[in-house]
Amino acid sequence: MKKTRIALVQMESKLGRTGDNLDKIERFTRQAAAQNAAVICFPELCIPCYSRDLAWSTAEPVPGPSSQRILNMAKEFGLVIMAGLAEKSDVDKPYITQLVAYPDGELCKYRKTHLGNSEKPYFKPGEDLPIFQLADRATLGLSICWDLHFPEVSTVLSLKGAEIIFAPHASPAIVGDRREIWLKYMTARAYDNAVYLAACNLVGDDGAGHSFCGGALVIDPRGNVVAEAFNGREELLVTDLDHEIINTIRRKESPSMRFSFFLSARRPELYKDLIHKSLPD
Repeated sequence: MKKTRIALVQMESKLGRTGDNLDKIERFTRQAAAQNAAVICFPELCIPCYSRDLAWSTAEPVPGPSSQRILNMAKEFGLVIMAGLAEKSDVDKPYITQLVAYPDGELCKYRKTHLGNSEKPYFKPGEDLPIFQLADRATLGLSICWDLHFPEVSTVLSLKGAEIIFAPHASPAIVGDRREIWLKYMTARAYDNAVYLAACNLVGDDGAGHSFCGGALVIDPRGNVVAEAFNGREELLVTDLDHEIINTIRRKESPSMRFSFFLSARRPELYKDLIHKSLPD
């Protein structure tokens, strides 16, 4: 990995106002490009806004109108853009998809693989855990909101080579501190898998009676918070990720156990079958 500047966005998205939401995405992308960010990540379903029961009515094909506009932005501003939409599937349930648009015109995507119980009646889960290349700077992974509660997802991405895992969210405003909740498990995902973890969330009112609590957070491969923004408002968070930490761990350049790449010592023959066999029926 090389030193990489990333941008995360807390964004207020309005339900059914896709054009306005895309205009806002463009403004944030312009700001990130002016600060020389190599990649910008927007929240889960930020393009149509997060909705369960209305997701089918806002779903689009990929490629389609919104993904094409995101791709045009990536070309114009010269950075990779990750933005969420509801993607039409071959059934009446769309995918929760995060687009990955490149300046050279390539369009990739990740479909959320783990759905919460409230999402299962309305969405179709994805079936793949891809990684994405950021030129010669870094290897990226994506894990959308609920995905982060399943340790195997981050482990698979790290084993595939991911050095930065982006985590777009649409977490609602609830009783409790969102930062405190995130730190309970996100630090473990970063530390155990020796990855940077970069999370962002929708914020504010969706115009249809729902509100989101916001938050943006970057954790390094040692489990330390290196950048954050929890101000309850729209915001662009730009930060540089130090390549020396992760390279020391991944290349095993240090004799100290403080910089161990734990995944290299796994013994999957002991537990690859036991995990599922031990689950209750």
